[in-house]
Amino acid sequence: MNKEEEEEEEYQVRTAIRSSYNEIVIVDTAQSRMLLLDSTHNVQSILYKHQKWTNSYWDEFASLPAIVPEGPIAILGLGGGTAAHLMLDLWPSLQLEGWEIDEIFIHKAREYFGLSDLEKHTQAGGILNIHIGDAFSPSVCISGGYAGEILQLVSHGKVLPQLEEVTTWLKLKNLLMPEGRLMVNCGGIDSESDVNNGTVHPTNLSTDSSWVQNPAIKALSEAFPGQVSWKKLPANFGANYLALTGPLPEITSWYAAVPGPLTAGVKQWRPC
Repeated sequence: MNKEEEEEEEYQVRTAIRSSYNEIVIVDTAQSRMLLLDSTHNVQSILYKHQKWTNSYWDEFASLPAIVPEGPIAILGLGGGTAAHLMLDLWPSLQLEGWEIDEIFIHKAREYFGLSDLEKHTQAGGILNIHIGDAFSPSVCISGGYAGEILQLVSHGKVLPQLEEVTTWLKLKNLLMPEGRLMVNCGGIDSESDVNNGTVHPTNLSTDSSWVQNPAIKALSEAFPGQVSWKKLPANFGANYLALTGPLPEITSWYAAVPGPLTAGVKQWRPC
């Protein structure tokens, strides 16, 4: 078998389409189905065929329900629903409110990523409600506020520039109920980064203070003074920086409340 035949066997393009916002390509491999965006081939969503966990930041999002009040959780930047799949599998009574600006994106995710299955009530009453619109629009507001907000707002392999502005975080802060939290994919630390498989790999990493070079976390720290924790995922998990608002959770309780694959991750959070 020649190289071209091997590549054809390994990757199968299920659909490729251009919307007003994205170049969308959905690819099957022997192990997974991936949703790729724009010229960087940023992996916006992934579902594995024989395992639940993604070994990336989506898994970390699934630990948020254990440390927020009871109530709806917003996913801003729903994508193909990778985080929503995990969260409703682990926490089947959740009410998720997913926001995505690209309607074509959602149509394809319903067709190829089982997103429509999440729009039906689970036996425990959980559901994903999908909204087409800008994650920064006033319509994102919900009566009583959100117990949590998950942000995975990425374009061309980088977080949206709005996430580097303090005013953005103050607006999102106002959408939370008391004791609600944000958990955010903050990408890399600076513009001198390499983009690979949907994650940003900084070229120069420092040690425990490297978060200060991440513009999104810096802005968050101004909007939530003394109330931001951070972590950097290991290289095999994508090397992304994540941020969490609110007091640093009591780690022992958090550890006990999440499934085994998430327990190591909750121990890695530390305050800015």
